[in-house]
Amino acid sequence: MIHSLRGFRDILPPDSERFTAIEAAAREVFSLYGYHEIRIPTLEARELFVKSTGDTTDIVQKEMYAFTDQGGREIAARPEGTPGVVRAYIENNLAQSGGNGKFFYIGSMFRAERPQAGRYREFEQIGAECIGAHSPFADAESISLLMEILSKAGVSGCLAELNSLGCAECRAAYRAELLAYLKANTAALCPACQARLERNPLRALDCKLDGPRLALAAPCVKLCPNCLDHFSRVQELLSSSNAQFRINKSLVRGLDYYTRTVFEVKTGALGSQDAIAGGGRYDDLVKSMSGPDAPAVGWALGVDRLALLTKDAAATPAATQVFVICAQPAGVEASAKAFALLGELRAAGIRTDFSDFGLSLKSQLRSADKSGASLALILGEEEVKNSVYTLKFLKEKKDQRTVPAAGITPVIRAALSQ
Repeated sequence: MIHSLRGFRDILPPDSERFTAIEAAAREVFSLYGYHEIRIPTLEARELFVKSTGDTTDIVQKEMYAFTDQGGREIAARPEGTPGVVRAYIENNLAQSGGNGKFFYIGSMFRAERPQAGRYREFEQIGAECIGAHSPFADAESISLLMEILSKAGVSGCLAELNSLGCAECRAAYRAELLAYLKANTAALCPACQARLERNPLRALDCKLDGPRLALAAPCVKLCPNCLDHFSRVQELLSSSNAQFRINKSLVRGLDYYTRTVFEVKTGALGSQDAIAGGGRYDDLVKSMSGPDAPAVGWALGVDRLALLTKDAAATPAATQVFVICAQPAGVEASAKAFALLGELRAAGIRTDFSDFGLSLKSQLRSADKSGASLALILGEEEVKNSVYTLKFLKEKKDQRTVPAAGITPVIRAALSQ
């Protein structure tokens, strides 16, 4: 027997319906906020993620699924959505479309990281990108959008943690100060942080080993007046909308392209693995990828982890309402009528199912009970002869009656409402 690969999984009912419910909730909120769906390729040039995400990040160094295809091209399965959206924005000249630059995506991402609670090597993300907006209103709206989707999906008790990394000038001064501190404490750093110390000292703050300790002792970024005003305004706007947030001055996020506002949304319901979404502002990324000077802000939400939080929520699909049964021996004519009845009821918006018209009446009734249907419509020799159906109640009443075959849809609707 061939098994699924480690870190990959089948998503089966009822989990698959839970995913669908989360996606539906997100789509509803995105529509309210004026976001439009963008579908990006699963495979991209490896260079896209190296250039955008950063060659010192764990994603590029250790986690990316990359390979050389038959044409000798360096390919990667997308580890995140933002670089693909930015590439599509530039390649398709979306800045010239006259739209508002608000996009969302839903799809699988791939990272070769160690599987853990709610984290897999193939995982689903819902993401949002607002490209072309520089004001703090865009930051606040993006965070509010994320929190509203979580609420709509049935998750409560979430808290957004915020920080500002400042602009290029702020970061340059901070980088020098942080680098001096880390060099003075090099012996206490893990081997990975020591190796990338000169190239990207900020990555030490996001390290799983060194990060918690450095959060207490390392210097914090000192914002210039413009960045300080921007961050203060974001907080004011979030407070005015009653968003639940707090400031975390050690929050840096793990990707190189972030500027100014960064944020994570956390919950205590998943133990130590408490982050379920995160994002921030990336004002320089579009331009650095040969696009226009377009500031942007966005985030990504882990659907697998969110599904764990909604496990006890009412995210199950709507049950079958009517189960059609063809009693044997009923012949070809009855079977054809029963099959046509399925189409008639479904066309009327009634959730209808059947098992196998060749099985015994008892077996088909057993299947009807397992389906959770409220009603069964039985068609046999006598029913065909008299142009009627036997309508059987499968729930509380457990009784049955004969109803005319003509005009069956309103009869079923009335029976379902009883």
